[in-house]
Amino acid sequence: MKIFEEIESEVQSYARSFPRIFHKAKGCHLYDEEGNQYLDFLAGAGTLNYGHNHPLLKKALLDYILDDGITHGLDLHTKAKGEFLEAFKHNILAPRELDYVMQFTGPTGTNAIEAAMKLARNVTGRENIITFTNGFHGCSLGALSATGNAHHRGVAGTSLGGISRVPFDGYLGDGIETTEYLDKVLSDSSSGIDHPAAVLVETVQGEGGINAASMDWLKNLEAVCRKHDVLLIVDDIQAGCGRTGTFFSFEPAGISPDIVTLSKSISGYGLPFAIVLFKPELDQWKPGEHNGTFRGNNLAFVTAKHALDTFWKDDQFAKEVRRKGQYIEDRLNAIVEEVGEGNFTVRGRGMMRGINCVTGELANKITKACFKQNLIIETSGADDQVVKFLCPLIISDEELKQGIDIVERAIREVCAKTDEMPEEKSYFDDNYDIAV
Repeated sequence: MKIFEEIESEVQSYARSFPRIFHKAKGCHLYDEEGNQYLDFLAGAGTLNYGHNHPLLKKALLDYILDDGITHGLDLHTKAKGEFLEAFKHNILAPRELDYVMQFTGPTGTNAIEAAMKLARNVTGRENIITFTNGFHGCSLGALSATGNAHHRGVAGTSLGGISRVPFDGYLGDGIETTEYLDKVLSDSSSGIDHPAAVLVETVQGEGGINAASMDWLKNLEAVCRKHDVLLIVDDIQAGCGRTGTFFSFEPAGISPDIVTLSKSISGYGLPFAIVLFKPELDQWKPGEHNGTFRGNNLAFVTAKHALDTFWKDDQFAKEVRRKGQYIEDRLNAIVEEVGEGNFTVRGRGMMRGINCVTGELANKITKACFKQNLIIETSGADDQVVKFLCPLIISDEELKQGIDIVERAIREVCAKTDEMPEEKSYFDDNYDIAV
């Protein structure tokens, strides 16, 4: 560990939660230098939907490299890019009757958000963009302005403008339809909310705490956007590529976003890759007006193309995701009902789930207990109070059961430890470790 302590910045985060030197990965497992195996329920924060080093994708990538395929090509036309575009059109756009053009941005999700926001502003001639409480869209300055988390916003070093924030679905409690508030402020010239270029939304807020918007809320949101001539941008960077049970997370709502951002699992192999999809009439860029040295990744084109051809040629893979997602929901609900004493709640959709543990301290104790049992699982939410399930979508039923069994044992042990605490001692006293 010495070299990491000497050279790597203090900004590192995941390494603090899982202090091991990892060496290999396969399927749903990571292996450290000592050969210890860990079940991975983090999956690159949703980047590894098809697991680590999937054999079909690995073979395609190795064949391409051995054939001296183009590695870097700016935005030149390449065979790898053309084959990816064909696969995306055939497997994704055409079956869903979606008419989008595709822009290749810098290789991360925040790059896609920056491009989407810039495009919306240029097309409409307006600056303001509506975003939502607990939203997370990235840490570059434009995307950060749209992000709600104070931990990230606090280090910007400059004002973060051009954004108006409104309540997400459920933020004000059950029974309060927050899209009615949005409609009201956009209808009132004295609301203080400038007529926006776009509304930017995650259908399931990943880093914000696995908050899933209802289908009715999403439909109402689209209706408000259409009423007020505002573009609708769906950030599908974490919730997309099958994570919620359909390729795009917005499909069950039957809405048609003007702009969609994808990254994380779109490459299929964990390679950096991000794209923006938008309706053809919005394609008003001038050549080179938004660019970047790494706009498009030919190695990622190869693995992404094979992932689409392998997993999205029909609906079978999506059906399996929905089946596993139902199993996760049923198991978590049973755990919460038996152990949670009315405090824990289950959140999310498909295979993007979470257990709200009320406090970050409690959630942290649970994830630490899981790691001691060789399960890698992290937290999210404003106070890191949600234990977040992002296991690879290709996980077997046995592995899925094994992982949830570990979480259940960890919750029981943590809760039992709480009950055993002397009243004069705080449960969260660092002197009280969890015996597993």
